[in-house]
Formats: sequence, C-alpha cells, structure tokens
Amino acid sequence: MAVGVAIESDGKQYNGKITKFVLLSCMMAASGGLIFGYDVGVSGGVSSMDPFLKKFFPGVYRKMKEESDVSNYCKFNSQLLTCFTSSLYIAGLIFSFVAATVTRKYGRKPSIIIGGLSYMVGAAIGGAAYNVYVLILGRVLLGVGLGFTNQSVPLYLAEMAPSTYRGAFNIAFQICISIGQISATLINYGTVRIKGGWGWRISIAMAGVPAAFLALGALFLPETPNSLIQHSDDQEKAKKMLQKIRGTDDVQAELEDIVEASYASQAIKHPFRNLMQRKYRPQLVMSVAIPFFQQITGINVISFYAPLLFLTMGSGENASLMAATVMGVIGSTFVLLALVLVDRIGRRPLFHIGGIQMLVSQVLVGGLMAAKLGDHGSMEKGYALAILLLICVYIAGFGLSWGPLGWVVTSEIFPLEIRSAAQSITVAVNLFMTFFIAQIFLAMLCHFKSGIFFFFAAWVVVMSVFIYFLLPETKNIPIEKMDKIWKEHFFWKRVIGESEYEVPEDKKFEAA
Repeated sequence: MAVGVAIESDGKQYNGKITKFVLLSCMMAASGGLIFGYDVGVSGGVSSMDPFLKKFFPGVYRKMKEESDVSNYCKFNSQLLTCFTSSLYIAGLIFSFVAATVTRKYGRKPSIIIGGLSYMVGAAIGGAAYNVYVLILGRVLLGVGLGFTNQSVPLYLAEMAPSTYRGAFNIAFQICISIGQISATLINYGTVRIKGGWGWRISIAMAGVPAAFLALGALFLPETPNSLIQHSDDQEKAKKMLQKIRGTDDVQAELEDIVEASYASQAIKHPFRNLMQRKYRPQLVMSVAIPFFQQITGINVISFYAPLLFLTMGSGENASLMAATVMGVIGSTFVLLALVLVDRIGRRPLFHIGGIQMLVSQVLVGGLMAAKLGDHGSMEKGYALAILLLICVYIAGFGLSWGPLGWVVTSEIFPLEIRSAAQSITVAVNLFMTFFIAQIFLAMLCHFKSGIFFFFAAWVVVMSVFIYFLLPETKNIPIEKMDKIWKEHFFWKRVIGESEYEVPEDKKFEAA
C-alpha cells in the first residue's frame, strides 16, 4: 500500500510514497507521546483519590472532607500538591537542553532511548513510593524522560515524513498523547475501586509499560537521513535510507537539499548562539510563542485538575473520574479529525476554528460557574452537566488546533543547523509554562474563582490574533526549504533582511 507524493521545491521534484517502513518507524517513535499523555491523565486522577491524599497530602484531605467553612474554590490549594504535579515539568525543562546536545551530536534515536529508560525508572520509583519525597523523586525522573522524548520525537517524525503528509505524521504524536490520557483515566477509574487503598500505586507504576515499549522499540528504529548526513557525512548510506523510506530510487532532489542543509549545519558550532541571528528571528519567536500560547489556553489545567474541578462542583469521586474519561475520548476524536484535515486545508484555518471553539466555551463555563456555584455547597446536576458539555467543546477545539499543531508547526519550521537547539527551546518553554500554570492554578482558582476561565479566554483572543498576522501557512512546504515562507511574509521579510550566510556553490552538493 502506498500513496504517491510529488512536491515542488525550487523547480525540483521530491518523489516518494508512504511506505510501510516509514509508517512503522513513525508509529514506534510517536509512542513517546503515550507516556506524556499517560502522566498528564494519571496525575490529576490520583490527586482526587482519598487513599492517595490521606497518605501524601493529609492537609488537603482534611480541607476536602472535614472543614466545611473552606471555600469550594480553595479546598485543593496546596503548594505541596502542586509540587507533586509540576516537579516533572521543571525537570523536563532542564533536561530538554541536555537532550538538544545529545540529539545534535549523536542523533534522534539515542535521545528517544534515553527518554524511555528514564520513564521506566521514574514509574517504578513512583509506584513504590513510601513518602512524598520519594514520590516527587519519581516524578523528577519521569521529567528527565519527558525532556528527551519531547525534544527528539517531533524532530524524528518531521524528518522521516513525506512533506505532503508531514502534518498528519506529526499529529500522530498528539494522538498518542490523547491515547495515553484516556488510558490513564480508565485505569484510574478501575484502580480507585480496589479495596485496601493501594490502587493509586498501579496507576502510577503503569507508566512503565509504554515506557518499556518505547525504549525497546527505539532500539530497532532507523536514524533519519538528515541525521545520518549531519553526523557521518555518509551520503551513500543516507541515500539508501532515503530510498527505503520513500519507496523509490529517485530521491536525488531531496538528498541534495538535505546535504546542503547539513553543510550549513556543520558550519555552525554554537546553535543556541546562532539562534539570536537576525535571519533566524521568526523561528526564535515561534519557538517561544507557540508553546507559550499552547499552555496558556488552560488545557493542562483542565487535564490535570478535571477530576478536582468536578469534585469542587460536588460530583463524587467516581463521577469526576468518569467525566475526565469522557473528555479524553472527545479530545482524541478531534485530534484524529485534525490528522485528516491538516494537510488538506492547512494549519492556519485549524488554528482559527479551534480558537473560536475554545473562546466561546471558556466564556460560557466561567459565566455558569459564577452564576451557579457559590463558595459552599454543590452545583445542581443539570448545570454541572452543562459545564461538562462545554468543557468537551473546549477540548474538541484544542484537539483540532493548538494540541496537535503546537507540535506540528514547531517541528517543521527550523533549518537543520538550528533544529535541535530551537526544538529544545520549544520543549523548554512548553514545560516551563506547564510547570508554572500547574504550580499557580490552585491558588488562582482560590482567588479568581470562576474568573479563571475568563483569564484563559482572554489569552485565546491574543493567540488567535498572533496566528492570523504572524504565522504563514506551512502546508506542503519541504522541511529543508521552509526558509522561503519567511522571506515571502509581509512582516518577517522586513525583519530578516538579507541572508547572513549562503552555502557556497561548490559546496551545495557533493554526490556520493
């Protein structure tokens, strides 16, 4: 089974098809998203389990069960609880920069393997934790794995995928994140019923299963042609790999572009310093702005704390976990829809459609909570159901737009010479914002109350305007020819000016 691809590139043609080899390789690499999604889903779920709270966060448990004078919005306001959630992300932030060096010097495959192994160890320690400090140690090791996999997997997918279907291939990472979240909420829903109160151990330790799958499977992954050229300059080996993943012998045009990009990459010894150059200004802005906006939508607030939000509104423990499961299924469905549409209608239209959905739903959720949920007591079931439906609309909008596209766009716009460094900045900003919002959300919920949803809605307006004016369409542009979109953009062409570096004619391609 194969799908033909022909891509215009400065008069050249990129030939190829979607082969079983590239599909299997990318599916294996994309499974790194399973662990990320699983952790996002499991951390919020176990935080709503009574036995878990009693063992590690007794102060929160007392406020939830025994102190009736505490506001609904403040029951879970504990810095120790948010430290449990967010410690993973600060560790991931730090190690994403370590991963950038490993990825650039040794390739994408070693980073994926290191990430999987770190996850395995972190899951084992977390599942066996006997006090909160050991529990947080496990989270930190999970963060090491997160830094490595989130830095390397999107790059791997972008470099392996045919350009015409690169968006769909990259969305596979977000699909795996969604599958991981659903799996976590279903496991939480089952383990909360285990008598003896130790079900949370299964929930946390089960992260080791997809981690083992990733670490072992990555041993058999091929390196990308871009990485082979970058590290060994073995053009014949890269050409054979390119022929294998494209399913055709005629890969000369694509190979030439990869070799040219590799030469430019080798000329740069300090990629982080070079990112500051004027000609890379658009990529630098996008590597910071897109992950910042992806998190300021409030999605991880919903993902982490959905069970706690529904407990706040008076839902029972089982009902809150089931609501989180329903939201996960909705999100995954719309990520699949994004996979179908991203290479057909483009990135920008999906950003705008999803943004409108998120804006409207957040405003309505905030309005309902302001009107119907006071500081004490619970919300009527009809209004709680309406809020669940609106949150599902919000998650559908995110799944259609900022969820997958936040990874797709940032993995495809960077030139090879700065790709690892720029991707590590993307991951670091993403994880810092995840850490920051997770750390302050419960305090914000306590002080802002229902206004928290209006806060995130305002940011959705800002980010939608940013996309409309500053992000050009990247659909169907070959990854090693992406620089032309900035040169043709009405704003960025004035920022970058004349290129500061061009590959010499005699070095553009040296045939093997």
